[in-house]
Amino acid sequence: MKNISNTLSIATIAASILLAGCASAPTDQTTTIEEDEVTTAVLDAVVEEKTLEPELTADTVFYFDFDKAILKDESKSALNEHASWLQNSPRNIRLEGHADERGTREYNMALGERRATAVKEFLVMQGVSAGLIEVVSYGEERAASYGSNDDSWALNRRVELK
Repeated sequence: MKNISNTLSIATIAASILLAGCASAPTDQTTTIEEDEVTTAVLDAVVEEKTLEPELTADTVFYFDFDKAILKDESKSALNEHASWLQNSPRNIRLEGHADERGTREYNMALGERRATAVKEFLVMQGVSAGLIEVVSYGEERAASYGSNDDSWALNRRVELK
């Protein structure tokens, strides 16, 4: 019985020494460096690809005059930039039409839709595929400003490009 205990103790000690020796054994640095080089090369390629795509800085909110769905000149120049961008890298967009609180709920929903549709038609005229553009109207429901004055109303008469 004593021999079995000694044998188990010796086996346990030998296993411990073997495991401790493995933990401190030197690793092959070549493999790690190659993996790091591959990872770095992949990350560099991703960063380069991202930087090749130009940054779009045009406005994404377009404002309208009271009770109108006619695009302003400053909106047209920003929309021209968006049209070029969408022609070069097509993606789905959503145009959200809004109105101020004046008028009935139904009227404001229709006005928000007319405004978003005006933006869509302009983009389509510039060569953007109509299938990429979704039009949604929120009317007065999602106000950008909650005041009941000219400044607040002006901020709420808008189309947001998302």
